[in-house]
Amino acid sequence: MNYLIIGNSSAAIGAVEGIRQVDSTNPITIISDEPHHTYGRPLISYWLEGKLSDEKMFYRPQNFYEKNNCKLLLGTKVTAIDIEAQVVQLQDTSFIEYDKLLIATGSRPLMPPVPGLEQVKNKFSFMTYDDAKAIKAILKPDSKVLIIGAGLIGLKAAEGITKTTSDITVVDLADRILPSILDSEAAQIIQKHMEQKDIRFILNNRVDSFSSDTATLSSGETLDFDLVIVAVGVRPNVELAKEAGLAVNRGILLDESCKTSDANIYAAGDCTESMDITTGEQKILALLPNAYMQGEVAGICMAGGQKTYTHAIPMNAIGFFGLHMITAGTYDGEAVVTHSNESFKKLVFKDNVLKGYMMIGDVKRAGIYTSLIKEQVSVSKLDLELLHSKPQMMLFDKARRLEKLGGVHNEN
Repeated sequence: MNYLIIGNSSAAIGAVEGIRQVDSTNPITIISDEPHHTYGRPLISYWLEGKLSDEKMFYRPQNFYEKNNCKLLLGTKVTAIDIEAQVVQLQDTSFIEYDKLLIATGSRPLMPPVPGLEQVKNKFSFMTYDDAKAIKAILKPDSKVLIIGAGLIGLKAAEGITKTTSDITVVDLADRILPSILDSEAAQIIQKHMEQKDIRFILNNRVDSFSSDTATLSSGETLDFDLVIVAVGVRPNVELAKEAGLAVNRGILLDESCKTSDANIYAAGDCTESMDITTGEQKILALLPNAYMQGEVAGICMAGGQKTYTHAIPMNAIGFFGLHMITAGTYDGEAVVTHSNESFKKLVFKDNVLKGYMMIGDVKRAGIYTSLIKEQVSVSKLDLELLHSKPQMMLFDKARRLEKLGGVHNEN
């Protein structure tokens, strides 16, 4: 058996470890267009801030590939997949054969079609290690930084550069920061916390045009800058799959074993769609835990094992300047909210099931809420006040408590 993986991030690593749970010997080839040992993408802001060294960026130890009998082709781009011949073509026109293939091509940043953006010399995305390195190379204490986008990527970029410069402006068309995961009340908590670090926010606004060193907003205001960080969203890298004839919607379509429409090809990570159990909808869940778990399932199944991935939910765990937050699920339903100063909790229920939550500040026991969502546990007979204030393992039946505590595993 010859395993081939396109990609080298969390989904790919999950697949390697999944394969090795079943098959300890057959070779694995990993192809990545990046030149780096696998690293933690969420860590790039901490590296830019100076909190992490290069060595601390690694997602797995230096001997990971050797230990798992992996051949690594870094800085190498795949240009095509031939399903019939079961080969992939590389940029140098050479071919590599496979018996089982994993597509873990991730996503890439969107560049908005704003007039004049092409004139801006110092413009960057903020998704890769090389992005962070490029920003660090030109960032100075007196640099004026304009960030387009107040989502997770834009705000982590802002956090990463505050140790070097304090002249940071974030612009977003939405009426609040983190609009895809926070309501207005929760967003205000995070925004005020970040404003204490001298980060300026301009919301309900957009950049209408650029010159080489200025941005004109829809409000008419003009902003000077030395560099621009564009963080307005991502696009899944599905072109290889689509051109190969695989079933693709916004992302690559999979079954519960993470297999594509071809029996020998699997996919995982930001380039795929998952079933969100809180809404019953197929969607892209561009989240590191989701990518790893999909990759692990794919790897096990590629090697002949059996495993399914059926409990996907949107979830984000992140912090800004020491203030932590976790969000999960959907917010369509009846909400129960408590808050004080920089602590906030919102639980959302529908049809006697916890569908989603937001937590800021005190995020202890968030894992219990996540399990309640994933397992769709009925809360009809639970004390909702206790559930909100002091969630406990006793909310689960005895068998599930033992399984969660590592004592007994229910194979069913």
